[in-house]
Amino acid sequence: MFTTGKIARAAAVIAAVMFCATSVSPAMASDDVIQMIISDALASPDAQAKLDGTVKFYFGQTPHPAVQHNYGEGVSNKKANSFGKSNMQACNRAFLSALLQFQARAHDFGANAVINIHSFFKKEEASSETQLPCHSGFLMAGVTLKGEFVRLSGR
Repeated sequence: MFTTGKIARAAAVIAAVMFCATSVSPAMASDDVIQMIISDALASPDAQAKLDGTVKFYFGQTPHPAVQHNYGEGVSNKKANSFGKSNMQACNRAFLSALLQFQARAHDFGANAVINIHSFFKKEEASSETQLPCHSGFLMAGVTLKGEFVRLSGR
């Protein structure tokens, strides 16, 4: 049977848990937007080692050779664990994961490029030839990219 002391202790524990949950969560749920420099991310040792070079990536409205065949659009929404990493390290990992998914999908289609790559985070489009936003929180960083899979002439 419950005694008054046990009920009081249980109520105190519940109150403490509720206090911690409501006072800590907003600080941990931060969402910082990091503007990644595309050329820096592509020059990273991981990107150089993992991207095989058979698929060319064109960001924003970067000029490219004529399109011979368009296989359609695709979206890659990738997250990376940011615990124990800087925001930029986690963002670079998420960005590379998205490009690796694009590379694999391009191979499946027989495409040799992905053009018009732009941010599509929460379905909000942002296009740039030089930078992309990455959303970084307490435990995760993420990018969402959208692009067109194509076969370009002369490649």
